[in-house]
Amino acid sequence: MFKRIGFFFITNILIMITISVIVRVLGFDHYITRAGLDYTSLAGFCLVWGMAGSFISLFLSKTMAKMSMGVQDVKPNGQYSALYQTVSRLSKSAGIPMPEVGIYESPEVNAFATGPSSSSALVAVSTGLLNQMSDNEVEAVLGHEIAHVANGDMVTLTLIQGVVNAFGMFIARIIGYGAGLLMSRGDDEDSSPNFLVQYIVSFVFEIIFSILGSMVVAYFSRMREFRADEGGAKYAGRQNMIAALERLRRYSDGPVDNRGAALNSLKISSHGGFMSLFSTHPPLEERIKALKSMGVR
Repeated sequence: MFKRIGFFFITNILIMITISVIVRVLGFDHYITRAGLDYTSLAGFCLVWGMAGSFISLFLSKTMAKMSMGVQDVKPNGQYSALYQTVSRLSKSAGIPMPEVGIYESPEVNAFATGPSSSSALVAVSTGLLNQMSDNEVEAVLGHEIAHVANGDMVTLTLIQGVVNAFGMFIARIIGYGAGLLMSRGDDEDSSPNFLVQYIVSFVFEIIFSILGSMVVAYFSRMREFRADEGGAKYAGRQNMIAALERLRRYSDGPVDNRGAALNSLKISSHGGFMSLFSTHPPLEERIKALKSMGVR
């Protein structure tokens, strides 16, 4: 546990240092001038901070997932060779390179896919899922995860998250700068904004825009789940995909593995938040209904 915490702490520190260096090298750190805000530099500053953090996290996603969930690699000739062969067959059907296959010890009935690209992806399932689902249902879940990889969902969600982050930072800093000017002690036009007011207002509005932005990201995450369900139905059969979701619904009140809280948007199922607008997954009932109305057998 302490090893994982230490890894995440060091990783975040290194990410912040890396982004700070990039911003300074590009000259985006001096967006406040005597003439006021340099909107070009501010946009560059926010874009680098908003996008870079998201993409660095994406590139580290496989390593972080393996460490946080204790994912063990599945070999083609090992104990779970059938699982490996199923992923191999599905990835060929989807026309993508063979991803890494993993398994993690957990009573949670779930699976996830992550990785920076379709050529460097990881598909992992819990032991709880393997123990509670039939072979056909497991194949459907794997088809769902393969569809995520084939659709490039990890990259798409990262782009959306980065744009939302950058936009929120940009607007929050403009509002903060304006509030700082209003509370400035100087009477002339060249007076500098009140730094404390500027910082506090920017910080508060970044939090507000972050909350609002998470609703936007959650919406796109829910939409991609419907597309992945269609992919699972295409690769493993519609009835198998429906059966897998029905099985997940029966275990919706089952054990939840909190080690993977950061992976909830990547898993096939999540329990959502306290409001549906913040949920990364649609209700299982809606997903089953959508599958029943589609034309894939």
